[in-house]
Amino acid sequence: MAEQLRPEQLGLDAIPGAVERNLAAFFEDRAEAVAAIGEPVAEAVEYLRAFVLEGGKRMRPSFGWVGFAGAGGLTKGDEEPDAVLRAMSSLELIQACALVHDDIIDASDTRRGHPTVHRALEADHRERGMRGSAAAYGVNAAILLGDLALAWAEDMWRYSGVSLAALERAAEPWVGMRTEVIGGQLLDMMLESLGSESVEMANRVNRYKTAAYTIERPLHLGAALAGADEATIDAFRGYGRDVGIAFQLRDDLLGVFGDPAITGKPAGDDLREGKRTELFATAVGLLAETDPDGAEELRAGIGQTADGAKLRRLAQLIRDSGAEDAVEQRIEQLTASGLEYLEGAGINDAAVDALTALARKATDRRK
Repeated sequence: MAEQLRPEQLGLDAIPGAVERNLAAFFEDRAEAVAAIGEPVAEAVEYLRAFVLEGGKRMRPSFGWVGFAGAGGLTKGDEEPDAVLRAMSSLELIQACALVHDDIIDASDTRRGHPTVHRALEADHRERGMRGSAAAYGVNAAILLGDLALAWAEDMWRYSGVSLAALERAAEPWVGMRTEVIGGQLLDMMLESLGSESVEMANRVNRYKTAAYTIERPLHLGAALAGADEATIDAFRGYGRDVGIAFQLRDDLLGVFGDPAITGKPAGDDLREGKRTELFATAVGLLAETDPDGAEELRAGIGQTADGAKLRRLAQLIRDSGAEDAVEQRIEQLTASGLEYLEGAGINDAAVDALTALARKATDRRK
């Protein structure tokens, strides 16, 4: 029987602040090397630093920490908890890379209620009267900053202080996660260009672009660092896959129906961007049976307008189709099935309680 931990031993409430401090220290450590390259580079990197430190839920390190603790990492083994948390903090740099690049691909103006990195750099170009295209400068600089975040994630992970043996145990999920998140983003972009209406393909985007690197792989990484057995890892991954997809489905609902004052993004942003989400594909399928004209209007309108009234009309078509309710039911089902993976898996009670709370927080949110 697995050793039992008290909930307070997991320290989940302290994780976001500790991650913030780890990230701030990492940027401070890199400051001298960046400054040596040149002042313009240091100025550009400040945009990345601000973006990484200005907010975010720190979900990925939190799930990674629970994977480590839930697999017995705090009560057995030789890994230093502080080193493990530094390793998990590196996931926020992968997240930064993904978001900076995603905002460029989607031509997004805001993120978390602030200008996106490429728009902020574009504005700086204009304010300083720099030469060339401000828009091109913003995009090009942000691409490179996203690349730098990905490279630095590897540095932070590898030199976190965890043992070489632990890094070797976690090599497969670490390598797999990075392929999955970039491949998922590529699939998402290609489905938009292909005009896909496939629920199955939209679900693949949910799995690889979001679920894998948000919940499934962080849990896998934490458990691997702790030296967990395959049964424990399988339970964590099953939970992470289902809850991670539910998390993305909630994001899809917010992308159409969310309150901009809460989400920090314009209403109907996914419709403006032409996202081929499971919500959209479900709506088209339902409308094709009940309202063919509505289905054609939705097909013709998605990704083709930024007009608020037209976006609200498309959102109403989705709501009227019954797709919103269908996706809500999917979220409930996936959350329940994810939690079932934890039953009888030998994961300590404190970790199960923490994962239950994190599942609710991830799937029942408004931003």
